[in-house]
Amino acid sequence: MTDQDSFSTRIKVRHYELDTLGHLNHSVYHLYAEVARLEWFEHAGGGGNGLRDAGAAPVLLESNIRFRRELRAGDEVDVSCDVTFGEGKTFRMNSDIRKIDGTLAAEITCTIGVMDLTLRKLVADPRGVLEQAGLAVP
Repeated sequence: MTDQDSFSTRIKVRHYELDTLGHLNHSVYHLYAEVARLEWFEHAGGGGNGLRDAGAAPVLLESNIRFRRELRAGDEVDVSCDVTFGEGKTFRMNSDIRKIDGTLAAEITCTIGVMDLTLRKLVADPRGVLEQAGLAVP
């Protein structure tokens, strides 16, 4: 993947995911973003054992959401996942949840780190660890 690549996955809202008001329960929006993040890792090459063999794993440190429009049973949404690296031990994985017609339903911003599974601490260079594990990162 390159900086210009944008990853997205399609999900259909199911009846059992609704709250008492008949729209998608707030916690399910976070689950949809998690699906997109996991599928991004798989798409980027993380579906193999590269990270596990390196003794590392991505960890969610923070997740914030802005609800824009309600989603109801039967709606189909595209959930994007855009990855941004900066300096330091963390990076961002941001998701937009959009109805098929393009209507923005939610914006989710996540802070991610890569944990050294032996030391149980974040690695200093998450991008480098992901690249060494064989992931194509932006």
